[in-house]
Amino acid sequence: MNAGGKGANQAVAAAKLGGAVTFFAKVGNDIFGEQAKILFEKEGINTSYILTDEKYPSGVALITVDEKGENCIVVAPGANNELTVDDLQQQKKIIESASIILMQLEIPLTTVEFVAGIASKAKIKMVLNPAPACQLSDELLEKINIITPNQKEAEMLTGIKVSDRKSAEEAALALYKKGIETVIVTLGSEGALLLDENEFNFINAPIVKAIDTTAAGDVFNGALVVALSEGMKMKDAVAFACRAASISVTKLGAQASAPTRNEVENFIF
Repeated sequence: MNAGGKGANQAVAAAKLGGAVTFFAKVGNDIFGEQAKILFEKEGINTSYILTDEKYPSGVALITVDEKGENCIVVAPGANNELTVDDLQQQKKIIESASIILMQLEIPLTTVEFVAGIASKAKIKMVLNPAPACQLSDELLEKINIITPNQKEAEMLTGIKVSDRKSAEEAALALYKKGIETVIVTLGSEGALLLDENEFNFINAPIVKAIDTTAAGDVFNGALVVALSEGMKMKDAVAFACRAASISVTKLGAQASAPTRNEVENFIF
């Protein structure tokens, strides 16, 4: 039994890599919620805005991993699905103080759209990891600076089946044309395709022996926002994120697999 949740994994990954992280979330009034907050605090994450829901339990997930390290996840969202616009309405100024915002889709879409609106008006760079995959409106996509779908998520958003580099480029271009400044299609062990400033770049992932791919995408996103917040150029930030994600698949678990900054900078592939 391990701590997880997409937003939580991303927050922990960013904190382990040196990011100053404030995490907005909702947990249940139960042992899982209490343990989660304790773990976040140990990682140096600001937990002031993690709310407790008295009605719904903390979200949980059952994860299976095959012999190749690939995973399949069934989620019971619980309190995650109750993080509403009303919950964040009073925190608008705190959200506006961020240098970069990272969100995913394990919270209500209306909440994602609300925060995207705040970020857009305040001109804060916003990264959306569109997972779990679902349809998104063009109005929301226009407010996103950076989107980071994997192959299946890119297909869900564009209708283009991503099976190789060429189809990844087609899907990335379709998203780019919707007004997103930067599109990054993550391709697992192959690396990532970057479309930025109307230019394609392919960033290879280091070759490792994968034992568990759980949270690799979350680690990628956490690493990406840390790199960008430090002023790295986009290509370098994506390479840094690929490196961090590659290290994570060599370990079991979700948050437990997130590497430290020292590991990323000194890991020998």
